[in-house]
Amino acid sequence: MSKAPNPYAAAVNKYGKQAKETPDQRELEGQLLLKAANEIQKLHDRWDEATPEDLDNILNYNRKLWMVFFDTALENPDSRPVDLRNNIVNLCNFIFKRSIDILSQPSKEKLRVLIDINRQIAAGLMTKPAAGTQGAQQASAAQANAATSGTNTSV
Repeated sequence: MSKAPNPYAAAVNKYGKQAKETPDQRELEGQLLLKAANEIQKLHDRWDEATPEDLDNILNYNRKLWMVFFDTALENPDSRPVDLRNNIVNLCNFIFKRSIDILSQPSKEKLRVLIDINRQIAAGLMTKPAAGTQGAQQASAAQANAATSGTNTSV
């Protein structure tokens, strides 16, 4: 008599395999920031061929991505330290203001800061914290604070 396959074991194995292939939230956010940085870089590199619609589409995508960070910082006040939340909000405000500035007075040089911020924050998000999340949160807060020097908005 042969033993019937256990459908639950198969489901668990499939779920376990999928969980290993699916990035965690921080890694996913980092990948999305890198995607936006790469799109802005492409726009920068082919500035002379780009249309106003290209500029608007790419900056809109980047703003929407940063709006998620902004909303999360405001809607989950207990999940992060106040300094980190303030730095995230300040960084988002800087991104929004820079995007409006680029749209109102287009210049490829102005894109550089958006590319750099996205890549730096993505690198921080994609780095696995070695000694718990407190150090990673402080590092992210320091990166956000350094990137927004001059902007000052509190939550």
